[in-house]
Amino acid sequence: MTPVLRPATADDAAQVAELFHRGWHDGHRGHVPDGLTRRRTPGAFRERVELRIAGTDDTTVADVDGVVAGFIMVAGDEVEQVYVDRAFRGSGVADLLLAEAERQVAAAGHSSAWLAVVVGNARARAFYARHGWRDEGDLAYDVVALGEHFTSPCRRYVKDVAPG
Repeated sequence: MTPVLRPATADDAAQVAELFHRGWHDGHRGHVPDGLTRRRTPGAFRERVELRIAGTDDTTVADVDGVVAGFIMVAGDEVEQVYVDRAFRGSGVADLLLAEAERQVAAAGHSSAWLAVVVGNARARAFYARHGWRDEGDLAYDVVALGEHFTSPCRRYVKDVAPG
């Protein structure tokens, strides 16, 4: 199993959306407002992913023999999404994707990257800390889901990615 990192295409949208939906619920259920959880439907993720892949080139997938094992979405200096399918957790795919996200932020000219992690997602928080990301405190992360606004209780993590 050797993951190949490549830009996401429209052909990847269904796999990315399914992975995003499952992974989001794994890490967020019970840690965000209930109304937000109810609005995070498979269809909502599919629409979001299709728009994102069609409109930008900021989504990178880790492809393992034609299967999307994980993906990242990077926007400016923010690492917006890092998700790995359950079947590939512990395989090094997450490490590879996070390093690629950091590389993309640096290549865009930013000296540091940031990301938001839901307070209760201990697994993700430990992962980022192991990779040198610093917890810089509380972040009330504004989210719109199916037209409704929510605030997700997050922590802001930051990492230097290029000489400042």
